[in-house]
Amino acid sequence: MEIAIIGSGYVGLVTGTCFAEVGHNVICVDNDERKVKALQSGTIPIYEPGLEDLVHRNVAARRLRFTTSIEDGVDNSQVIFIAVPTPPQSDGSVDLTYIERVAREIASVLKGYRVIVDKSTVPVKTGEKVADTIRRYNKAEAEFDVVSNPEFLREGCAVDDLMRPDRIVIGANSDRALALMRKIYEPFMAPVMVTDINSAELIKHAANSFLALKISYINAVSAICEASGADVQKVADGIGADKRIGRSFLSAGLGYGGSCFPKDIAAFIAISEQLGTPFHLLKEVQRINQNQRERFLKKLRDTLWVLKEKRLAVWGLTFKPDTDDVRSSVAIELVNDLTREGAHVVAYDPKGIEKVREFKLCPDTVLVSSALDAVRDAEALIIATEWKEFENVDFSEVRRLMHTPLIFDGRNLLDPNTMRDLGFQYHGIGRGTV
Repeated sequence: MEIAIIGSGYVGLVTGTCFAEVGHNVICVDNDERKVKALQSGTIPIYEPGLEDLVHRNVAARRLRFTTSIEDGVDNSQVIFIAVPTPPQSDGSVDLTYIERVAREIASVLKGYRVIVDKSTVPVKTGEKVADTIRRYNKAEAEFDVVSNPEFLREGCAVDDLMRPDRIVIGANSDRALALMRKIYEPFMAPVMVTDINSAELIKHAANSFLALKISYINAVSAICEASGADVQKVADGIGADKRIGRSFLSAGLGYGGSCFPKDIAAFIAISEQLGTPFHLLKEVQRINQNQRERFLKKLRDTLWVLKEKRLAVWGLTFKPDTDDVRSSVAIELVNDLTREGAHVVAYDPKGIEKVREFKLCPDTVLVSSALDAVRDAEALIIATEWKEFENVDFSEVRRLMHTPLIFDGRNLLDPNTMRDLGFQYHGIGRGTV
């Protein structure tokens, strides 16, 4: 099929590339000329495992191309996916400026029947607004249908999530549009759930909010574990063995971050309030998440006493491993908390350093090129992102390089007993001190 993807960020670029990989012809449209030129020259603006090879292969096969022209995308596609940013506003509600703008731009060039698909995470009833906008601004009075098709991609494994989805949600009020959407997803051989548009829009916000709730729940349990001497890892294993609950998203740590969970939870709270049904539980999820970082900082202060002028090593700056995404990263918030208290922070991340430098996210932090460089003469090591690379570091060498053998593991990445045997004083989350 002929498909256009408007927006070439994490969602748009991965979606378009994977559609091309299964045989569709895809045009990725973006209004950022620099980004489009980079993509046309083979430079991928984001790090996502497996993505670069897929882009190059499908460009070479002429199934994938990039342009700044909306008209090109609309004229040469049957289905047009909108995958532009939906950033939060100051009150937590969603800024739909980019969605509305794209809807107007599509309307200005729409000449014949097309399916317009909301792929961006949007509040319920956005599909109705998109349809109204296209009707209002389309002089040709062309036929079209609007569909909601929420994405469930996890950064760091987004390619695999799209190529092997556990479900595909299609919110459609038209059999004609539904038939085309089924044809797009037929090669993926995954269960298709068909709903009305409003239900599809709610599914994404409800799903992300529930996952964040699981994270905040186990983080709240971790505080009880620390107070009682229990091990949150063992508690989570016991809880997760229940098939009704499952082990995923029950890993205690510094809290959730990234470009999705904080934004989507704030948006769902705002949506519920606008509809007159306040979602108080999600406000508590937010509070627990914020408190988790503050509890970790207190643990540092209790051990180190005064943070000012202490040399602290931080491993990890991205919001999760296997991505270079540093948006709303708890690791970066923690680093900036430390530098505000006068600590001398030296940080390393396998993929996020350039983004941190580009956006000046840690202006008072020294950024280095290896994990061992970070720990040289450090008075404590803080693990803020659970990169696999950190498990494989020679900790005997880390012990030799550090000024004092203190580890604060904000992601419970390391084995406490192994660290104790190597001579470290280890502080985890919900695991006590060994």
